[in-house]
Amino acid sequence: MQLRHLIAVAVLTTTLHAQQPPQTNSSILDANGTAHVTRVVPVPTTISSEAQTSLRRPAGAENQSLAERRTSTDAWQTRAGQASLKAYPVKIESITIAGVPVRNILPLDPQHPDHVLINVHGGGFNSDSGSFTESIPIANLTHTRVVSILYRLAPEHQFPAAADDTIAVYRNLLKTYKPTHIALYGTSAGAILTAEVAVRLKQLNLPLPGALGIFSGMGDFSQYADSEALFSLRGFTGSLPVPEGKPHDEEYVGTTNPKDPVLSPLYADLHGMPPTLFITSTRDLLLSGTTILHRAFLQSGNNAQLIVFEALPHAFWNDISLPETKEAYGYMANFFTQQLSR
Repeated sequence: MQLRHLIAVAVLTTTLHAQQPPQTNSSILDANGTAHVTRVVPVPTTISSEAQTSLRRPAGAENQSLAERRTSTDAWQTRAGQASLKAYPVKIESITIAGVPVRNILPLDPQHPDHVLINVHGGGFNSDSGSFTESIPIANLTHTRVVSILYRLAPEHQFPAAADDTIAVYRNLLKTYKPTHIALYGTSAGAILTAEVAVRLKQLNLPLPGALGIFSGMGDFSQYADSEALFSLRGFTGSLPVPEGKPHDEEYVGTTNPKDPVLSPLYADLHGMPPTLFITSTRDLLLSGTTILHRAFLQSGNNAQLIVFEALPHAFWNDISLPETKEAYGYMANFFTQQLSR
């Protein structure tokens, strides 16, 4: 009886201990150079009070099925889109261009009728987490039409389906707009797709757009970068699986060589890319991927600007309540307006 009691106490003590967050900092390197880190990271005071509050929020649902992810993402994007529309009024149409469904976002006071911005949304290539939130504010702030492409999704449609859809829309818009008056941009999967499409347009000898926006992306599907081992989609919130063993986004990549220069633009000839704005943040799981691709653009002699926000997680600008989001939108809008007005 006493032994069972001792065992029960030991199990309870172990369980309680496991539930307690670490209180000390440590870092041990094993023989392979892998760091085993325990770190206590406070909420920084270098960001807005709203951002500090956002960092305290618990993680959302994890380990969802694809159907659950799409349902929840669509519902969230609708709600977030309504909030964006209230803050940044525009007119929204659902149309098709070159057989591809798009959201046609029209400013209420257009000032650049000869310009157009093309948005390719985020969502891990398998859902839509940005066709409203990434396009509504930018159309309003730039006073310019935005075409947000509802490209085919993985795993039903693997690479290069999304790129092909984007190029089809781009070709069609070239009939109306000068290439120097077109910008292509996206967040997360859309940021990756932006670089992929630019490389493919160059291969096809099509005129490149006047500007690119790569907002929290990467250019290499063949390996994982450092920040992906440190952060989740919500920064330090939620589970932090180590990215080992499983291929990078295999449901999107399919049977394509991960070092294919269109799939992974880091391995492409990047000379002559349009002026490009890169944006990321210090708790973004794609922080490394964004900065590595930015350096590759610089090494190829391109006009490439990089803005890194403090302490915020992946694609934080989808949260319209943050002052940092308004700041990020301002950088995006000013960059596109300046580049397309040259």
